[in-house]
Parts: sequence; structure tokens; C-alpha cells
Amino acid sequence: MASAATTKNMKEIATCSICFNLMTHPMSIKCGHTFCQSCIEGFCKKLSQRQEGLNIFNCPLCRVRFTKNNLWYNRDLGKIVEVIKKMEKMDHEMLCEEHGEKLHLFCEEEDQLICWRCERSAQHKGHATALVEDVSQGYKEKLQSAVTKLHQLQDECMSYKLFMTMKINEWEKLIEIQRQKIKSDFKNLQTFLHEEEKCCLWKLEKEEEQMLRRTRDCKANLEQKSNELESHILKLEAKCEGSVQNLLQDVKHTLSKSLAVKVETPENIALESHTTCNVSELYFDVKETLRRYQVSVTLDPSTAHSDLFLSEDRRQVTSGYSQENLEASSKRFTAFPCVLGSEGFTSGRHFFEVDVGEGTGWDLGVCRENVQRGTDMKQKPEFGFWTIRLWKENKYVALTSPLTPLHLSEQPLVVGVFIDYEAGLVSFYNMSAGCHIFTFPKASFSDTLLPLFQVYQHSSLFLPLPDV
Repeated sequence: MASAATTKNMKEIATCSICFNLMTHPMSIKCGHTFCQSCIEGFCKKLSQRQEGLNIFNCPLCRVRFTKNNLWYNRDLGKIVEVIKKMEKMDHEMLCEEHGEKLHLFCEEEDQLICWRCERSAQHKGHATALVEDVSQGYKEKLQSAVTKLHQLQDECMSYKLFMTMKINEWEKLIEIQRQKIKSDFKNLQTFLHEEEKCCLWKLEKEEEQMLRRTRDCKANLEQKSNELESHILKLEAKCEGSVQNLLQDVKHTLSKSLAVKVETPENIALESHTTCNVSELYFDVKETLRRYQVSVTLDPSTAHSDLFLSEDRRQVTSGYSQENLEASSKRFTAFPCVLGSEGFTSGRHFFEVDVGEGTGWDLGVCRENVQRGTDMKQKPEFGFWTIRLWKENKYVALTSPLTPLHLSEQPLVVGVFIDYEAGLVSFYNMSAGCHIFTFPKASFSDTLLPLFQVYQHSSLFLPLPDV
């Protein structure tokens, strides 16, 4: 502890000769004299007001000439002022609150500083006590060891944070490359591919958002942990740099908290984009290309729901009233007004057209041969259905999980269904406009796929003959 005389001498050095208070932001001039920044600037301002345009001034103490450009912040003296303020604060604070005596003893059992009168009280009777000078060094070494460990943890945390920043930058670059590739590939295609481009970019954006959310959450957690470690370190360093009394105050509890700090290794996130678009497989003349794979599809009466009426040539289905005395069939749909095509697909590429006219409600697409056909039927890809739907007020959706709204600029009168069995793709096209409607996410087919049609009230579907 500094003596009273030493403290007094330090205060005299750090006292401003203009305001006679401890200096605030001390500024020195070339003669070596130092004043508060506000005091010396106020001094210069007053002289300038008295003598308009004056920019050369005399030191208030030795009259040496100086300009405002000669002023510089005295960092060392500023630190001395801070030390004096801390010492004055400690002189007021580090006394026993109960007895007003100096806290020169440390009670090991209570983990607190006490005075000689506290030691003799009933509260501390029989407790092991020691002079603060005798135990402070040992605890200081332990605290410094804890600081070293926390610095190591902070370095580890910063390393993880830098790693996650690199991951984020790497991911954003990868996404940007992928985005530019998709845009470049689509640039030379005609208008009918515009919706396909937007769909791919939408998927990529969603994938980017999901990955960035994961990596940013991980980085935010590391940032929070780093801030906690920084705060902890500052508290311990302040404790080590302060008086021995301050150092020993709750030192065991502080050490216990410091030793309990951990940094969890962040998740190793693989940066891999799953959104791809092979534009080279797309052609400019959609209709001509699709019809290379066109097949003739007819309806299978043994699968038709009792509310459906099939034409004699099995190319048209209409919704009506329930029919009785139908031939029993295990293939028949019993809960929903559906019917399957007779022709199945087990490999290759296939395309068929459906004349939907101006019907108000229908589903069409393909399904696996072994799908559920009763009340437990769930029309989603995971249950073997790849279909789109027209429902109320000309609203179109793809029956994905969850549903995908389809924003069509023109109502299709003829819908084309394209199946690439090996590629696992089911796509739909507006054959009236010659443009793409929707492609389901890539699937893995192993069973027979059959055309599926569901017709709602006041609607009918017609299967035209393939063009010769």
C-alpha cells in the first residue's frame, strides 16, 4: 500500500493548476506543463475572444509560447490519475463495515477479509485466520493460473470463431458460384424455362438460409462465450492488479467459477450444396422434345372409385353419382374419387397428356402400384404419390409435404406429365403454352409407377391419343 505522503505527492503532480482538481484528460504543451483538456482549451478560447484571430498563446505557468497544434494527450499522466482515483476509492472502501477497522486478516473458513475485532467475535471464533500479506501471494498465483487457463480457452474459442467465419465465407462463395452457374445456364433459354430457373434458385436460397442459420447460430454462441470469457478475465485481472484485500475477497468462489468454465467444440458442418440443375438436359422446344417419349394411356376400370364414370374407350373420366353393383376389385379406390391408368412404368422416360378442359377440380400425376386406396390414403411423395391439384378459384398446388403453391400465368387446358424413371423425376408442363409447371424433388423409384387421376364434382378429364 502506498503511504499517505506518497499519495499526496502523486496528487500534487496530477492536479491541474487552472482548476486545482485532479486532471481530466491531461494535455501537455511543449514546455512540459500539463492541464485538463477542457481547462487549457477554455484558457485559449478566452484569449482568442479578447484578441480576435489570436492563435499563439503563452503557458499559464511559465509563459512559453505555444499553439493548439502543440497540445498532446499525456497518456502516462492519465494513467497516474486513474491509479490515484482507484487508491482513493480503496481507502474509503477497504474498512470493516461493522467496526471501521482495517481488514488485515483473512478467514479461510468464511473466505472473507476481517479485522482484528471480527476475529475475536463469536462468528469467527475458532476459525483459521492469517495475515493478508501471508496468504495473498498464494492466492494470487492461483488466480494467475486461472487467468492463464481462461486465456487458453479464449484462444480456443477465438480459433473456433475464426473457423466458423471461414466456413460461412466459404459457404457463401460456394453458393454464389452455384447461383451464378444457374443464372448463366438459364440465360440462353427461352421464356418457358423461367419458372424452372426461379424454382431452382428458390431451393438454393432455402438451402443457403438453412446452412447460414446453423453456422451463424454456432458463431453467435461462440461470440457469446468469448464475451463471457473476456468479462471473466477482466474481472480476474482487476482482482490481481488491485489490493491484496480486494484480491482475497471471495477468492475461493471466484476460482471455483473460473475453473468451471468450458468451451464446447462447435459442430463440424459439411459445406455441400444439394441443389443442382442440369440445364444441358433441357431443350428449347419443350413440346417436340416431350412428345418423343409420348405413350398411350387408358383408364383401368377395376381401380375406379364408384363415383366415377369411364367412357367406353377408357379415355375419359367424369365425376357423378355413386354406382351400385360394381364388380368387386381389391384395386378399387374406396375413399377418394380416383382412377389409375392401365399402363405402368418400370424404367425409361415416358410422357402422356391430359386434357383438363375448364374443370374446377382435379388431381393428376403418377403413383406407386401398391399405394393405399382407402381412408388411410395420404397423397404425398413419401407415401408414393407425385401429383398436382387444381382446387377452388383456379388455385394450383403441388402435393408435396408441405404443399407447394403453383403460380401459373395462364390456365392450362392440356397438362403434360413426364416421368424419368432412372433420374427419379416427375415433371408437369402446360402444353397449351408450352411451359414448365413443376418438377418434384428427385426421388428413387423401384416399384411400378401408374398414371393417377382424381376428379372432383363438375369436372372431367380426357386422355387424347398420341400424335402420329
